[in-house]
Amino acid sequence: MTRFDKTPRAELGIAAAAGLMGAAGVALAAVAAHKVPTPAMASAAQMLMVHAVAVLAIAAWAVRSTTAGGWWRAAARAMLLGVALFAGDIALRGFEAGSLFPMAAPIGGSLTILAWVLVAVAAAVEWVRS
Repeated sequence: MTRFDKTPRAELGIAAAAGLMGAAGVALAAVAAHKVPTPAMASAAQMLMVHAVAVLAIAAWAVRSTTAGGWWRAAARAMLLGVALFAGDIALRGFEAGSLFPMAAPIGGSLTILAWVLVAVAAAVEWVRS
């Protein structure tokens, strides 16, 4: 039995969350196309869909990693939270329902940027330790 025979629970949870993120993105794209045709709604949908794929890729790297799995998992979690805050706040504003909380979108955007930096750190750690 190799380490690839069983996917760790953390990565399965991250992959499940990415699936929900992608589904939410498609749903928001439909809302943007048919009910609330605003650039903000389309932007929220796009952020969710693009980053859902990124989170899946990051989770796959975390499973594969022998040296930087923690960095990959941190990147995935930061991306999940950041995009949820950013897209959630923008979508609520598109529905004219207020916002999640003050500064939710900037905090979410900053977390998403941090997540991409963590991806770079994880890759660098893999490179240096390989």
